[in-house]
Amino acid sequence: MDVSFLGGPQPQLGVGVVAPFDFALDRELWRWVPDDVSLHLTRTPFVPVEVSLDLARLVSEHETLQAAVQALCAVSPQVISYACTSGSFVGGVAGERAMCAAMAQAGEVPSLTTSGALLEALREIDARRIAVVTPYTKSVTDSLEDYLGEAGITVTGRAYLGLTRHIWKVPYRDVVDMARAAVVGAADALFISCTNLPTYDVIPQLEAELRMPVLSANQVTMWAALRAIGVYAVGPYQALLDPVARRGPAAMNQVPETAGPRVTPEAAFAGPPAPPDGEMGDGVEPSPYLPEDPGPQPPV
Repeated sequence: MDVSFLGGPQPQLGVGVVAPFDFALDRELWRWVPDDVSLHLTRTPFVPVEVSLDLARLVSEHETLQAAVQALCAVSPQVISYACTSGSFVGGVAGERAMCAAMAQAGEVPSLTTSGALLEALREIDARRIAVVTPYTKSVTDSLEDYLGEAGITVTGRAYLGLTRHIWKVPYRDVVDMARAAVVGAADALFISCTNLPTYDVIPQLEAELRMPVLSANQVTMWAALRAIGVYAVGPYQALLDPVARRGPAAMNQVPETAGPRVTPEAAFAGPPAPPDGEMGDGVEPSPYLPEDPGPQPPV
């Protein structure tokens, strides 16, 4: 059969992604990517260390990043992103910049990190006071707050789970509960940290309920990488991506004439149960930011 009339395949732009060895959300990254862009993922080598500041340092060593970038360059990406929040904030602002420089030098390709993308996204939406949600332990969450403070961002409230493994198994309901607990002050936005924490479907739900922009690690990573090559990320009613949603909650009910049917923000709360207590690291202190008896919760 002659298929020459098809004229394909469609030309693709390439985005290289360096992820930690335990990254499990490849499919979530793809959900922000338009059809004319391909993701090329590689992972850092396995190390027998649970999620911690030590692991963040190990998966962000310059030699590790340079080897990953060189492997990705075999498929000629237009930009390379390091998709790990803790690995890119553990060295502070200067450490994040040094990581970008090391990757760019290794591949001669523009490079960025999740934590650098977060600061870029906060500037984009003009947010200087934010609430923070993480699945991390207290020490890793403290390191994120230090990084943000160094960049001039004030953390108004925070909540964390204290997990050291299996973060990708956290259901959306737990993310929502943490968000409600973290937004206790006058915040301009909410940031959900960790590229291994699922967030795509819950962002519109939280923006509608909390009346503020909601950013997540995977969202800002894809937004910044695509923006670097002149492409728009896709995602229904996410303030970072959608000018209508960014104008505020009242605008969420308006549909531009050029838009299709309005997408109703929904959260997919049918995820698996939260990881059992045994999957939390020994000696991890319970989160002081999640009340033991939160009382009646707003309807979801």
